[in-house]
Amino acid sequence: MICIINYDTGNVGAVHNMLHVLGFESTLTNNPDEIEKASHLILPGVGAFDHGMKKLIDLGIIPVLEKKVLQQKTPILGICLGAQLMCKGSEEGQQAGLGWIDAKVKRFPLSVDGNKLVSPNIGWNEVIPKKPEILFNELEMPRFYFVHSYFIECENRENVLCESEHGIKFDSAFQKGCIFGVQFHPEKSHRFGKQLLKNFIMKDGAA
Repeated sequence: MICIINYDTGNVGAVHNMLHVLGFESTLTNNPDEIEKASHLILPGVGAFDHGMKKLIDLGIIPVLEKKVLQQKTPILGICLGAQLMCKGSEEGQQAGLGWIDAKVKRFPLSVDGNKLVSPNIGWNEVIPKKPEILFNELEMPRFYFVHSYFIECENRENVLCESEHGIKFDSAFQKGCIFGVQFHPEKSHRFGKQLLKNFIMKDGAA
């Protein structure tokens, strides 16, 4: 069973619909019993870092998520805010993140080389894979849709799956074992997003 974590941060429906188009059954849930049964987890999200962390805390689902991910090694995909919440923390807020990956979330600079940098970064952008990974199978020159004012910076560069550029280079996807995070929105990225989600679900056995 594929569980999309529903913690009131938007965009969960779009992920659910994309998986349905691909022929995968999924459920939107914040029920620990359903999460416990998941073969794959997806943590989407848009919005502020502290709001997202507070929702996870208030729902009381962090313990079951950590059991599934850190102990049982259930594959999980964080999308946009969901990926950022997996990091240690963010310049956007005061809350500590989940800390599943050695990374921090930083705000884009106001300017680069004296030129004003537009923020948020909105629109299509290329991603440059840094190492082979099933997540990018059958994706040539992949491009994805981004909407973000903050970016992820991995402290352990071995965790970087791909980089993108918006005034500066930034880490647009990471992996640490069964933990995957993407800064972009595969659910808004048409054929590229469909293939990436399919690759994730097919990883370590089909759902």
